[in-house]
Amino acid sequence: MPDTHALNDRPVTVYRHPKSGHCHRVELMLALLEVPYETVDLDMANGAHRAPEYLKISPLGQVPAIEDNGITLADSNAIITYLVERYGEPTTWIGTDPLEKAQVQRWLSIAAGEIAAGPCAARLVTVFDAPLDHEAAKAKARDLLAVMDSHLDGRDWLAADRPTLADIAGYSYIAHAPEGGVSLAEYPHVRSWIARVEHMPRFVAMAGSPILA
Repeated sequence: MPDTHALNDRPVTVYRHPKSGHCHRVELMLALLEVPYETVDLDMANGAHRAPEYLKISPLGQVPAIEDNGITLADSNAIITYLVERYGEPTTWIGTDPLEKAQVQRWLSIAAGEIAAGPCAARLVTVFDAPLDHEAAKAKARDLLAVMDSHLDGRDWLAADRPTLADIAGYSYIAHAPEGGVSLAEYPHVRSWIARVEHMPRFVAMAGSPILA
């Protein structure tokens, strides 16, 4: 692994909401890579994410975003990819061959698609009072969890024989699905996978939110 102290003169700044799973996946990646970072909590209820200064960092007004020695970047999946390319061992986290890389990318797409529309959306309703269809989001979450549970039957990790970006991108909203009213009781392989992620060295939990699996 590269010497992170040599690569960055100061900690990476993470602009976040502390209960956002998208933000947590970035913090988890930073922690696993042992990259020093500091957090800036945005008062999103009062529009801090729409302030002109922040829109220069995150043009869509989304969290998370990072500043890293003059570099700014938004979008959680883009950020974790950047972090492993800059501070980690890319082949370990992104894939060692074309098929592994494709499998990792598949789960990054699922994180941005089915996970966002299912367990993430369900949790947005209960934690943030988002005006979304809660029952539809819970149904999507259960459909996804059934697929994930079958996929994890006989394997430890989502995309390879070791943790990859797929697991980091998938963990936060799946582990915290119960906060959105989606039980994990019927998905033993998913629960075992969650436990494996949580036992990784230097794992950090989401701020202000219990581990529920």
